[in-house]
Amino acid sequence: MEARIAAELGLTKGGVAAVLALLGEGATIPFIARYRKERTGALDEVQIRDISERATALADLDKRKDVVLASIREQGALTPELERRIRGAATRAELEDLYLPYRPKRKTRASVARERGLTPLAERILAQPRQGDPAREARAFVDPKRDVPDAAAALAGARDIAAEVVCERADVRALARDAFTRHGRVASKAVKKATEGKRTRFEDYYDYAERADRVPSHRYLAVCRGEEEGVLRVRLDLEDARLVEQVLRVAGHDRRSAFSGELVAAVEDGYSRLLRPAVEKDVRGALKERADAEAVSVFAKNLESLLLAPPLGERPVVGVDPGFRTGCKCAALTATGELVGHTTIHPHTTNDTSRAAADLLALIDRVGAAAVAIGNGTAGRETEAFVREALRAGGRSAVLVIAVNEAGASVYSASDVAREEFPDLDLTYRGAVSIGRRLQDPLAELVKIEPNALGVGQYQHDVHQPLLTAKLGQVVESAVNRVGVEVNTASAQLLGYVAGLGAAVARAVVAHRASRGRFTSRRQLLEVSGLGPKRFEQAAGFLRVRGGAHPLDASAVHPERYPLVERMARDLGARLEALVGDADRVARIDLRRYADGEVGEPTLRDIAQELARPGRDPRAAFEAPRFREDVRTVEDLEPGMALDGVVTNVTNFGAFVDIGVHQDGLVHISELADRFVRDPHEVVHAGQRLKVRVLSVDLQRKRIALSAKAQPPERQHD
Repeated sequence: MEARIAAELGLTKGGVAAVLALLGEGATIPFIARYRKERTGALDEVQIRDISERATALADLDKRKDVVLASIREQGALTPELERRIRGAATRAELEDLYLPYRPKRKTRASVARERGLTPLAERILAQPRQGDPAREARAFVDPKRDVPDAAAALAGARDIAAEVVCERADVRALARDAFTRHGRVASKAVKKATEGKRTRFEDYYDYAERADRVPSHRYLAVCRGEEEGVLRVRLDLEDARLVEQVLRVAGHDRRSAFSGELVAAVEDGYSRLLRPAVEKDVRGALKERADAEAVSVFAKNLESLLLAPPLGERPVVGVDPGFRTGCKCAALTATGELVGHTTIHPHTTNDTSRAAADLLALIDRVGAAAVAIGNGTAGRETEAFVREALRAGGRSAVLVIAVNEAGASVYSASDVAREEFPDLDLTYRGAVSIGRRLQDPLAELVKIEPNALGVGQYQHDVHQPLLTAKLGQVVESAVNRVGVEVNTASAQLLGYVAGLGAAVARAVVAHRASRGRFTSRRQLLEVSGLGPKRFEQAAGFLRVRGGAHPLDASAVHPERYPLVERMARDLGARLEALVGDADRVARIDLRRYADGEVGEPTLRDIAQELARPGRDPRAAFEAPRFREDVRTVEDLEPGMALDGVVTNVTNFGAFVDIGVHQDGLVHISELADRFVRDPHEVVHAGQRLKVRVLSVDLQRKRIALSAKAQPPERQHD
């Protein structure tokens, strides 16, 4: 298995073997990538995960082979050659093609014909003899008691058998699958009854066709959704006559055979009745799998960008969930996200906003807020303008006003997690808390929300949900472990993603902290119920204990390497406390002196980087986005207008950008840069600030076309 995976993924066999061994020992992927580089050859998380997934897939394929072999063996039909071919099958499709003739079936036309004793006649058709008379030979099989009243019925039954035999041949199915995959066209037509006199979001696909091997994932998922909703009819178009001719050649058709016409009739019938529907279903299934994988990959990249968005940091804020009629819910949060006060203000339902301004300023002063986080939904821009004016009039212009993507805040508000955190708080205020906290630390807050509620996906409800859930879980796990988690302030949801912990142990950590007080060292984690030495090994390097008993407890240096670092400090003649954080001293360490069979250059470099900047946050520095004050609705937009925006979603065909008008605009992939862009993720990511220019506005369809290209010279002086 190691050799095959290494060849498929372009990796060394030794690295693959090391990864599989570590996984077998119970090591987690983040731990292997960070702390076992010497064993794997410094493979990264993506490569390690690819190895893990491929190993699982191959193991599943081997299990299926055993089931297939057992079934055929039980039928007494297993030959050494068939077993060799089954053992050597490289894909699930190839395996199932080999198994198809032996798979137990419900009654078919061919099985009925076999029961009527027509197999010898079918074998004559398949043999394509030059001599003979089909009609005369068929008369020998006439038997009214077996429902074979005449020669025509006998030949019809024999053709049914021949059709099934040919269409179940592994080589024929492989031929057809290849033809549909390489030459088929995904085609869709409007269902007249569902579209006549109506506008739908599938209008671009009413008369659409595209090669199957080139159709982008988003377009294939779109036509599938249109088909599911009864708006479109979808099929794979192909030059069927040409494929039938190819199948006949594989089946041994001989134009000079006395049974030539019988085989042609059998294959043509079998193609339309058996082969085409089955292979079209298989190929469409493969297209869906490919589209799902691409869509999930897009979702994962967007989610990663969202989770790793720059945090405001440990500074007090006021979170605002805006609204017109029901008012704006405001929540004051300490630097660590603790709720200390809340209120509702009504700046949009009265001409006198002084009371609302006074209440807001009182809440800001109560917590000493450095920023006001305002949800970007309904009433968001209007509330942002009100808050800015209130701060200016109140002499508090230094307080930042920041629009925050509120996607998923309402989901959090009604969740079990929110009820557990705030059992006595009205759910409308919980949304304001979430908005404020996601400004302070997006990662720590967003892990509490189901990823598919965050609005950064592409046809997220149409893709295979287990695949989506697994991939998004991997993204969250990777992001959490990349940043690291402060064990004394983290929620159970955040701790649950730390390598080796899991949800149950994470809750135990929080319970231990609540009953016995803050942790003073990493080693103290071993006192938590369920957190034994193996879990500690996997998790410790990703957990931080600020102000802990050991100077390295707040760093990413693993406890297993503390003695090594202490030795480095002694060799420099410095106290460990003085070495940690002193980049000049760290630069004087001769790392080569400390390399041995277990610790090599990759780990030593990581340790040196961490000593120079202990506990560093890999996320970028926070920078507040600013929208134009004179642009608040779609109606305010004009072609040529230059705006600042924030990327909310990146798809295969471009990027959606929030420009502050409650409707995201689309920067098509062709407008993302002044060069050719193959993948939008090459140039933009979710959460990125982006300067754009309005190309067009469709008020009826609420569509905004934007460009991120440099402004043309003739427009620069307008």
